[in-house]
Amino acid sequence: MSDNTDRVKTKSKSWKSKAAYFSLFPFYFFLFILMFSTGCSYSERRAVELYVDAVELKALDENEKAVEKLDSAVQLNERFSLAYSLLGEIYQRMQDYEKSTAAYEKATQLNPWSFRDFFNLGGVYQVVKKFAQAVKAYATACELDPDHLDAHINAAKCYYEIGDYNEALIYGKRAEQISPDTAEVRDVFRDIYESQGDIYESQKDYEQAIASYKRALEIDSNDPKIMTSLAVCYLKTGRESVAKELLISATQIAPESNTAYQYLGYCYLRLEDVDNATESYSRAIEINDKDWQAYRGLGVAYMLRALKDEDDTLREKAIRQWRLSLDIKPDQPRRERLLKLIERYSK
Repeated sequence: MSDNTDRVKTKSKSWKSKAAYFSLFPFYFFLFILMFSTGCSYSERRAVELYVDAVELKALDENEKAVEKLDSAVQLNERFSLAYSLLGEIYQRMQDYEKSTAAYEKATQLNPWSFRDFFNLGGVYQVVKKFAQAVKAYATACELDPDHLDAHINAAKCYYEIGDYNEALIYGKRAEQISPDTAEVRDVFRDIYESQGDIYESQKDYEQAIASYKRALEIDSNDPKIMTSLAVCYLKTGRESVAKELLISATQIAPESNTAYQYLGYCYLRLEDVDNATESYSRAIEINDKDWQAYRGLGVAYMLRALKDEDDTLREKAIRQWRLSLDIKPDQPRRERLLKLIERYSK
């Protein structure tokens, strides 16, 4: 039984080898022409033979043996770009990304017209999050093949990662021209516009931030995070009613969004709807009991009700929320003002 099993395995492996050979026959024919029509030296012909062996071994998943053949090939012919290219591919398959990038870099130096090597080099750099190197490789790949969708999408993604949103948009728009209905392209645009909105908001350029967030929301109309960011900008420009509708939608889509409930509480305070503010802040705290801003806002809501109704119990509740807020974040903004309020209403 054991002998029969061994024969079956051997036969299977032999069949895989033959299948690999016939599938690569046109490639072998090209190498044959290369060896015997260009006056190659013995060492160069031997390097090609080793390369062919490596191709067969790779097809059989014998990666380490294939690497040995390729190492020998490049020792015989250090300008053998195809061997370096295959080394990059095999090391990439083996998840040895450092050796993979080194091999692809060598391949691109020897053959600066190889789209495949630049594209694969960009892919490996992207995997290891070396986005600055990835964009260079992808940009070259896009120059070599201006109609390659994935090269443009990946270039846009990597430019996005390094914060160069203008270049990301250029490559994203080119990808959109190549394939207008690709979901991945839309995702890239959404991320870019959202990040632009974050930058404009940090610069207090709220109108530009609103424009960017609205573009992102046009692409993904059900993203609660973008809705919340857009609502915050509306709040900062005094458009509470629009902000409220956005935040209510965000809490309906993402009922566990602490941030959306916190800003909804603040929005209701601005609209002088103290009861709904109390409810929203309380919900934010239920989701995240470390949210110092929600405790602070809830304290304001309780105090407003306490002053209106002359209710000492609500006043004490308000002070308790403020103290909890300070316990969580002692160095919070406007700390002195909050301490004065606590002192004032504790008497």
